[in-house]
Amino acid sequence: MNHRKLSAGETAGTYRITDTVTEAELLSIAKAFARRRLARGRKITQPALAFEYLQILLQDYEHEVFSAIFLDSQHRVICFEELFRGTIDAANVYPREVVKQALGCNAAAVILVHNHPSGDPEPSNADRRITQRLKEALGLVEIRVIDHILVGSEGCESFAERGYL
Repeated sequence: MNHRKLSAGETAGTYRITDTVTEAELLSIAKAFARRRLARGRKITQPALAFEYLQILLQDYEHEVFSAIFLDSQHRVICFEELFRGTIDAANVYPREVVKQALGCNAAAVILVHNHPSGDPEPSNADRRITQRLKEALGLVEIRVIDHILVGSEGCESFAERGYL
């Protein structure tokens, strides 16, 4: 990780802070690390592996953001994309655009992700309906929806772990 106030630690994957950092800089560093963990080639085998990084990236938005992690056939990350931006309690999600992006990435699978600005990651009926619509639309072009993760400041919820997929 290259940051002007960080230097590599003695152990791989550790860092030393070389100067005073503000809270904003610390959050920026955490978000940069989270983006790196969701970078091309990283394998995601369980929802919990992505929870921490997604929470860092999405929990502070004051509006809903609907995103997707596009994966290859081995569940390695191709890319993480923020697809739609909404209001404080909803985001319009267009299946056609999700399918278009997935095909553009040559994805074999996708993890759907969105935040709840309220902080409560509990899935709503609308969340379940759009997940089903996206699963059907992506299924037509043989792209698997392996999870839909909801992010809030109180934690993350996985549709796969709840048995919704």
